[in-house]
Amino acid sequence: MNNIWHKLSVSILKNRIFFLALVAFLAIFMGYMATKTQVSSELPKILPKSDSRFQLYEAFKKRFGEDGSVMVLGVETDKMFQLAFFQQWQDLAKDIKAVEGIKNVVYAGNIPRVVKNDTAKRFDTKSLITQRAVTQAEVDSVKTGLEKLPFYKGFIINEAGNVHLMMITFDQKAINDKARVRAVKKIKEIAAQFEEKQKTELHLSGMPFVRTEMTAQITTELGIFVSLALVVTMLILLLFFRSFKVMFFALIVVLIGIVSSLGFIVLFGYKITIISGMIPSLVVVIGVPNTIFVFNKYYEEYALHGDKMLALQTTIEKIGQTLFLANLTTSIGFGVFAFTGSTFLSEFGIVAAINVMLTYMVSLIFIPLVFSYLAPPSNKQTSRLESGRVAKILLKIDGYVNHKRSVIYSIILGIIALSIFGMTQIKSIGYIVDDLADDNPILTDLKFVEKNFKGIMPFEVAIDTYEAGRVLGSPELLTKIKRMEKEFAKYPEFTKPVSLVTAAKFIYQAYRGGDPKYFVLPGIDELAKLKEYNSSVQGKQGFAKGFIDSTKRYTRVSYQIADCGTVRTNQIINELQPKIDSIFNYNAETNEFYKRGDKRGYDAEITGNSVIYAWQNDYLQGNLIESTFQAIVLICLIMALLFRSWKMVIISTLPSLIPLLITAGLMGFFDIHLKYSTILIFSIAFGISSDGTIYFLTRYKDELINKKRNVKDAIRETILNTGVSMFYTAIILFTGFFIFTASTFKGTQSLGILVSITLLMAMICNLVLLPAFLMTLNKRESEKLMK
Repeated sequence: MNNIWHKLSVSILKNRIFFLALVAFLAIFMGYMATKTQVSSELPKILPKSDSRFQLYEAFKKRFGEDGSVMVLGVETDKMFQLAFFQQWQDLAKDIKAVEGIKNVVYAGNIPRVVKNDTAKRFDTKSLITQRAVTQAEVDSVKTGLEKLPFYKGFIINEAGNVHLMMITFDQKAINDKARVRAVKKIKEIAAQFEEKQKTELHLSGMPFVRTEMTAQITTELGIFVSLALVVTMLILLLFFRSFKVMFFALIVVLIGIVSSLGFIVLFGYKITIISGMIPSLVVVIGVPNTIFVFNKYYEEYALHGDKMLALQTTIEKIGQTLFLANLTTSIGFGVFAFTGSTFLSEFGIVAAINVMLTYMVSLIFIPLVFSYLAPPSNKQTSRLESGRVAKILLKIDGYVNHKRSVIYSIILGIIALSIFGMTQIKSIGYIVDDLADDNPILTDLKFVEKNFKGIMPFEVAIDTYEAGRVLGSPELLTKIKRMEKEFAKYPEFTKPVSLVTAAKFIYQAYRGGDPKYFVLPGIDELAKLKEYNSSVQGKQGFAKGFIDSTKRYTRVSYQIADCGTVRTNQIINELQPKIDSIFNYNAETNEFYKRGDKRGYDAEITGNSVIYAWQNDYLQGNLIESTFQAIVLICLIMALLFRSWKMVIISTLPSLIPLLITAGLMGFFDIHLKYSTILIFSIAFGISSDGTIYFLTRYKDELINKKRNVKDAIRETILNTGVSMFYTAIILFTGFFIFTASTFKGTQSLGILVSITLLMAMICNLVLLPAFLMTLNKRESEKLMK
């Protein structure tokens, strides 16, 4: 193995122009590809395609369109039915309707009502007002008409009558396209003009708005954090090395890593998602430590003999092998996400894993080659490795390791016990508008809508009648839907439903002359009286369009639910689905339960945007926990191959596992919930934490075996030499990730805080606990394990 790295180092320095040209070509090509990156406008598809729940939802969307296609605009006012304000409200609706990508706008004036057409023997749908109001009498007529339509109470106007909604439906082609982003931006501008003119506040919400705004905020923040991470890490490098050359060329390495990450996203046909957008920031904080180890090793070797080319060759040979193993463990930490079965995570894992290794190769090739053309380091630069506050800290650590190991072990055991207790306090929960600060407009507007109208998150029941045309030919189906709706009504999280029953109620009310008391589902006898109006179903189907498919085999019952969290959503699903199964498939007369596919019954299943999110969150948690264990097992196997000893696997793994325990304990104590944004921390942090272990053990092995030192001296030299790079690296990583605490998203804040703490604790464990373990072993056993 050493011979391979020796030949590689000689080859790189011998063919400097070729390798520099190769790096330049990589930078230019990936930079060009990076210009073609696109941000995904679709909701992340986390469930695997083979999952039956995913297939159900995709089939539902294919039949009925995207369920989260309605944006709402709310206003709290007592002036709605005053002519001047109502006219402006109408103008606002007209302006929004003219925006590209908007299919329809519904407000108090144009809400559909059903009218009996005796001449044509059918039911027609008409708006309360068909033109811009001119007189107060017209507005009063709208108000009176609205009061006769009880369905819209709690739907368009709240129960108190002082909050009104405008419902904006997006075109299905625009909902998962850039057109949605442009449309939301334009609507915000129009709404702002209305606010300025009327001196009132509008509240914008709904899935298209929430998706667009959250994606925009996260994308903007990630761009800012990449820039901040670059600036901060470069300043720290300048502070440590006091060299603009070091800072500049380290910056070039990182920039190549950033454009390569974006380039690979394009090459693989991916788009930037919320999670893959983090990769450039990760490249910064993970790539810089590679450059630190290369520079420190170069300075150290040059200080020994003053031969620049020999120092560079030794750097490539020695540090190349160490960094390869270290970056391999980090790459594994990301790479395990590729095996989760989720496209969302697989893309992230593949691109991140590849770029970790690519950045390592660029660091190992580019920096030595560039510095082979530059003047050697000065005595002042090389002397920084042996002096200063860092060296004093490392000397104290060496003293503790030699003389106070029992204290170290006692403290660690106490921390582990406390952390395990903290782990028991962890809660697992996620929200669709997760992690937003309490004063974020997206969240405050959502809470406003939920307070007055219960919720905006789609919650659907998809019903398969098994036969084409059966939806409109069976009064039994209406009765079953009504029974189901009564069960839903017991849950305060739901809005009123929209279904065939709703349509039947509207029709019956129209049949009875529009009296609100007849907004009920008629009995079988009354339904029979309506048959003469069904000879032309255009009126009924026109009103019901959107919840009956073209074959009239499938229908839906649509609710909106509050963003009550995945725990509560799953509880509701688990309580309602068995009741739904009983309603649609149980025959009380024969005491028979119809099996799925039995045409005497129906297949009615819960689905919808909010439901899928709850399932996805649970799926993610299970798979990410599994991925963390996979990363741990794979890295342990690497350690086993390196040292061929179960004792060394334990010794090398514990310093990386203990920080994860501490992090989990902190999550429990500070009520940081377990969700996809926080579970990511563990496998990523374990991979990065293992780097320090490899740095330390490979240097210790070299000091003990090749340089024939005793255990005490070998550990001392390792702490004093590798410790400098590990200290610098830890500061870079800690600061780089801690930048994320400035985010307006709680999940990003948690990621920054927890990863920073994990990596800082990993450095302490690798510099204190790991050498303490090695000191506990006698020299003979240490040599045996290292060999």
